[in-house]
Amino acid sequence: MITLPLNQKNLDQVSTHIQPPQYDRHAVKTGIVHIGVGGFHRSHQAWYTDALLGEYGATDWGICGIGLREADRKMAEVLQRQDGLYTLITQHPDGQIENQVIGSITEYILAMDEPVRAINKMADADTKIVSLTITEGGYNMTAEGSFDFTDAGVVHDLNHPEAPTTVFGFLAAALQKRKDTGLPAFTVLSCDNVEHNGDVAKKALLSFVSKLDPALETWIANNVCFPNAMVDRITPVTHAKDITYLRDSFGLDDAWPVTCEPFIQWVIEDKFSNGRPPYEKVGAQFVPDVTPYEKMKLRLLNAGHSVVGIPGAIYGHPTINACMEDAVFATFMRSFLDKEATPVLDTVEGIDLDQYKDTLAARFANPNIKDSVSRICSESAAKLPKFLIPTLRENLHRGGSIKYATLILAAWCFYSDKQANQHGAPLEIIDVMREQLHEAAQGTAQDPLSFLRLYTIFGDLIDHKQFVDAYTDMIHHLYSGIDISRLMQSL
Repeated sequence: MITLPLNQKNLDQVSTHIQPPQYDRHAVKTGIVHIGVGGFHRSHQAWYTDALLGEYGATDWGICGIGLREADRKMAEVLQRQDGLYTLITQHPDGQIENQVIGSITEYILAMDEPVRAINKMADADTKIVSLTITEGGYNMTAEGSFDFTDAGVVHDLNHPEAPTTVFGFLAAALQKRKDTGLPAFTVLSCDNVEHNGDVAKKALLSFVSKLDPALETWIANNVCFPNAMVDRITPVTHAKDITYLRDSFGLDDAWPVTCEPFIQWVIEDKFSNGRPPYEKVGAQFVPDVTPYEKMKLRLLNAGHSVVGIPGAIYGHPTINACMEDAVFATFMRSFLDKEATPVLDTVEGIDLDQYKDTLAARFANPNIKDSVSRICSESAAKLPKFLIPTLRENLHRGGSIKYATLILAAWCFYSDKQANQHGAPLEIIDVMREQLHEAAQGTAQDPLSFLRLYTIFGDLIDHKQFVDAYTDMIHHLYSGIDISRLMQSL
């Protein structure tokens, strides 16, 4: 089969097989600059924006992507070659597949190569929002909630503000330029899985700028809005089979498509500095307070992923849907959600929590998503202190159940120590703290609490006798060779 490269020139031919953007891309202006274009951004915010452009002609809200890391170079090359276009492959549980070319990303800048261009794009009068998906660890906050000024990139940017390398350095440089030229501030919109993500972004940026320029810090505090937001759509890593599927089925050569589930949700605090897209017209929800929604999602969906993913890795399940096909894992996750997570949630207006948890189980079990366990377990050092450990702490305080969360932390120690599953097969561990986690976990045979001494992750949990007793018991069972599935079943 002759293949057709995906680009603007070939869209007319592509449209005979796959739905193209339903608008004139040449008429779209950049209103949003997004830092951290990956699979999730392209399945979520870029999808909402594409729908808004297509259904309502909101041409002021195109997206310019920005990459800050060497790891972003491939994305830059692909999107530049494809004129920002990519295919979104939506996989339904019943096997139905929807294919759509998304066109809302109209430009991409690799900031490490063109820092001035990136700063100027954020400082441009047309830019109303700078949004972020920089992962949980990208906010550079310690376990105590303070900004880490020892980070090498931060040290560089404070000493060389004219040549930034971090998200904070670029935001500060662009906002300084807007301040100096009398332009209104843009909104900083976090789209990361961090509780109170807007508040965290604000604290991180103001902390950084406080050491750079107190006058700019005051201007940002008075002019820049940082709305909190809850984002949700399961988006696995793109595999070669996704590229092959498009080529074999449609003759389309897309170097980096995105696969996702049909479910999508975005709840946003309605607080913007300089206007916003009317995303509510395409399904997003603007509310005065996102807190109950984001807490629900982080403590149920995100924690739920880790609750099946970490023991699933140890057991040898390759994907999340494989975990959910195992009754022991599905029951364990639901028990955690019902007995530990739900009792510490706030009331969530308009949400039936039992129905939400049923939907979660169905989403995790989608046999056509096949989200890898290694992806779900990636960067657990950044995830668990935000998704799981707060639930554990609140249950310790209120006298609730802690056994399910405790087993996950013990399993994480075993996972970090052995770096292999119960059958001896090596695990793919993706974590910036991998070496520190491994070193701490290695001492467990001599000191059962060795792993818990990582204060930046666990804080003072080691001082809670009830937790320590339960954790030590779990460690004893795991290191005695008891099958993780049997241990989960025994709770």
